[in-house]
Amino acid sequence: MSTQSDRLERRSAPRDHQPARNAMFRLFRWVGGHVRGFHAAVGALLIGGVAVIVVCVALFSALADEVMEGDTLAFDRSVLLWMNGHASPQLTSLALDVTALGAGTVVWLVMIVASVFLWVSRHRWSAALLWVSIAGSGLINAVVKLFFDRPRPQLFPWRVPYAGFSSFPSGHSMTSMVCYATLAFLIARLVPSKFLRRFTFGVAALIILLIGLSRMYLGVHYPTDVAAGFIMGLAWASFCALGIEALRYFRHREPQVAAQEQDLDATAEAGPAGDASTQAA
Repeated sequence: MSTQSDRLERRSAPRDHQPARNAMFRLFRWVGGHVRGFHAAVGALLIGGVAVIVVCVALFSALADEVMEGDTLAFDRSVLLWMNGHASPQLTSLALDVTALGAGTVVWLVMIVASVFLWVSRHRWSAALLWVSIAGSGLINAVVKLFFDRPRPQLFPWRVPYAGFSSFPSGHSMTSMVCYATLAFLIARLVPSKFLRRFTFGVAALIILLIGLSRMYLGVHYPTDVAAGFIMGLAWASFCALGIEALRYFRHREPQVAAQEQDLDATAEAGPAGDASTQAA
């Protein structure tokens, strides 16, 4: 039977089939070797999350500057008019169904179901990640919308009954990025198959992209609104995901944290190394 130290040793070992996670865990090990204590290690890793946000904020700021100066308006209008020229009742029905996946009611239902599953399966820090990420997303988006207060497109009648006044950045785009990217991240941690991990991220990316396209097709957002929402959502989701991974990796330095999710890696690490270790035990 594997012990706590065995699990920690396996978790610190590189995973050849997950290069991105390997790089992340190498960073974790470097931080762990240069700082003492749980909170100091987590804090150091959050600096990396801030770096991701800085890059995304720089991209967002450059885009916002172009939008506010009107330099993107010709592009925005041409894309929306092209979409309107290819509109059909079937596409409109599909777009309405897709855009609902990024609406508040559906997103909150998805969050509640996923949170209940994670809580009862003792992945409580993961459940907390979902709520922090989605609540923070809503707050950030509301504040930024108030600051820019860009009017929504009026190029053709909207294909939705109602939309708010501010257009930049797209709330649906940001919410979908945070919700579905975070869910994909959590699911990918729990499946041992490389194919299933790629499939999970692929499905999430497709849903996010389609929601963004639906907002443009329905006439309530410019392309730059959608792009800005994606950038902000990626920044916030990345920061939250890095924070939860830091908590998991360094939880053995804090007994209270270890008690919360002591078996969190049991499923995620069921691979060749894990199977061999189990058989040997």
